[in-house]
Amino acid sequence: HDHGHDHQSGSKLRNLPQIKQMLQSAPPQHIPPHVAILAIDAFTALAHAEMHTHGAESISQVHFHEVGAVDSIVDTVGTLLALYYLDVDLGGEDGYGDVAVTCAPLPMGEGTVWTDHGLLPVPAPATMRLMVGMPTCPGPKGVTGELVTPTAAALLRVLTGVYYSDSGEYGKNNNEPTYWQAK
Repeated sequence: HDHGHDHQSGSKLRNLPQIKQMLQSAPPQHIPPHVAILAIDAFTALAHAEMHTHGAESISQVHFHEVGAVDSIVDTVGTLLALYYLDVDLGGEDGYGDVAVTCAPLPMGEGTVWTDHGLLPVPAPATMRLMVGMPTCPGPKGVTGELVTPTAAALLRVLTGVYYSDSGEYGKNNNEPTYWQAK
């Protein structure tokens, strides 16, 4: 895609189909299928946010920058694996675990952050899109910077049952007004 900047940041750019293929082809003894599905859902939420932020025609056209790097993929899958092995209820038909994921209001943060797109406001546009419809609050007094990363916002969106439709609308899979939990 062309939007006036260089993609030579040293990390490989990946798109959603590539990340999806990586996760689907992972041996199930390393990444259980339910964890892979949730990771794909988180990257899909990120792709929707990036697609609308950059005006791409489809989520398959989105090339992830920082969140497509190996460390972000490991952060996403690692978080989900930890929750899985801690027996946290990650949804699914089998009712796995007995603890649900809930989310207190997310701190908004303030200031700016350097990205592959240059200097952006905090929260960055894609992060802000991911936070739409989720409870938020001001960050701690006197604290500046990014308090919710795009990866964290996407994970919380998936784990708390908040979904992103193909039409670009956010919604909820349950009716909890303040704290949201996976069902």
